[in-house]
This record gives sequence, C-alpha cells and structure tokens, in this order.
Amino acid sequence: MQQVTVRVPASTSNLGPGYDCLGVALRIYNHVTIRCGRSARVEPIAAAAAARFFQRASVDPFAFQCEIRGDVPLSRGLGSSATVRVGVITALNEIAARPLSRQQIFEICAELETHPDNAAPALFGGFNILATGARQRFSVSARLKFVLLIPNFEVRTEAARRLLPREIKHRDAVANAGNVARIVAAFASCRYAELRGAFVDHLHQPFRKRLVPFFDRAIAAAESAGALGAFLSGSGSAIAAVTLNQPQPVARAMLAAAGEGDARTIITSADNRGAHIVAA
Repeated sequence: MQQVTVRVPASTSNLGPGYDCLGVALRIYNHVTIRCGRSARVEPIAAAAAARFFQRASVDPFAFQCEIRGDVPLSRGLGSSATVRVGVITALNEIAARPLSRQQIFEICAELETHPDNAAPALFGGFNILATGARQRFSVSARLKFVLLIPNFEVRTEAARRLLPREIKHRDAVANAGNVARIVAAFASCRYAELRGAFVDHLHQPFRKRLVPFFDRAIAAAESAGALGAFLSGSGSAIAAVTLNQPQPVARAMLAAAGEGDARTIITSADNRGAHIVAA
C-alpha cells in the first residue's frame, strides 16, 4: 500500500474589496492522507477531486482511502473545501509519479471551487492576486497578524452568493478598485500600515453581512482595539482582522462585540509555503 499525506493551509479570501481575486494562506492546517490499494467510502468532495485528477492526468483510476484531519473550520470562509481538493489532488499526483505540474493542480482546484481565491493560497501559500489567466504571489511577513473571529454557525458559499445584486453603482466599483490597488501595493511593498482603511467594500459585504448579525460591531471593535482593519473572511461566517500591534486586545474586543457564547478567536499569521507533502 502506498500512502501520502499533504499538509494544506487555510486561507482568507476577498480581504474586503478583492472579491474573488485576493487570498492569503494562514497558518491553520488540514492534513489529507491518501492510501491506495484498497477501496473505501470517500467523501463526495474528495471523490469528485479524484475523478477530475484521473481525467485530467490521463491516469487509470485506482482504489484508495482518504483521511482528512486538522483544524480548519468548516463553512466559515476559511477555505476548508480548498484544503481538501488541493490535498487530494496533490497526494494522488505524487502517487501517480507527478504527471501534473503545480500550475495544473491549481487550475483543476480553481475549477472545482468555481473561484480561485482559496485554491491559490492553499497551494502556493502567501498573498495571491488572481485575474483571468494570471496569478501573482507575494510572501507575507510574520509580523502581520490575522485575528479570526469564528462564530458558532456556518455560512454556505452558495447561499451567500445568492444575496449579491446583479448590478452595482459605478462609484462603488471605482471605490472598490481603488481599495484593491491599495491592498496589493501594501502587501507587495510590505508597508502593511498602509492597509488601514483599505478593507472597505461595496460589492459583497453590505449584502452578506445580514448572515452575520454582529458584523458591523465586530469590525468597529477590532479597529477601536488597534487593528488596521477587518473584513468578512470569504463568504463568512468568520471575520478576519489584521494588526501589527498586540493581537490579543483585538481578539478580546471582537469576541465581546460578537456576544456569542460559543464563538472563539484564533490568532495566526500567514503561511508562505503552501501545500506540501509531509509523509510518503
């Protein structure tokens, strides 16, 4: 029996105005283990990823088992589905003697996700900028901390996308474009203090925040406690704040603002390595 384990980081995407085009890998991980040689029931998300791998790599399908374990919360906007898809395809690719490049693995995962902003950081690590047919990546300093408020309820991406309007105002699109440019410039230059005020969004957060009742309170609390800014992580329900100062006061303020007895916070930093094999 051949066995491969892949460690894949979580990710926070959009970063406010960067809808479907910005994502950062985080130091929270899932481990995906593939054992070949014996059939077993496989979760649908893993089975679909495997089927796409066998098709795209022109590899004859083989029986395998899949184990997924780790700390990435489900349906909280932290890329849990991307960790599974990236992990399964990377492990199968290793077992099959690497018929696909990392870029090809990324393309498959982005197709399965239907958007690339979690797949890219999960696979490549760092801060990723995605556009049609293009991808850029920058490493992120460990001094930039991400404070995550994790509520005790899920938000499904499909449900969150249904809330978005078909059209937005021209001035809102211009404001978002300007804020995305500010975020990219700050990450590319490592001048993170310039992120302050850049996470304001007009494309999706005003419509999705109804799914997270304490959204506005948590954002305001994070900024009052010293965060550079905060935003809905992906489609939620998690809220992410970024800070260069002590992150503990930011975490306490967000938790108090949420008023959720079962909510919790995670303080972490960016992962610059991305998915990699830890055992084979």
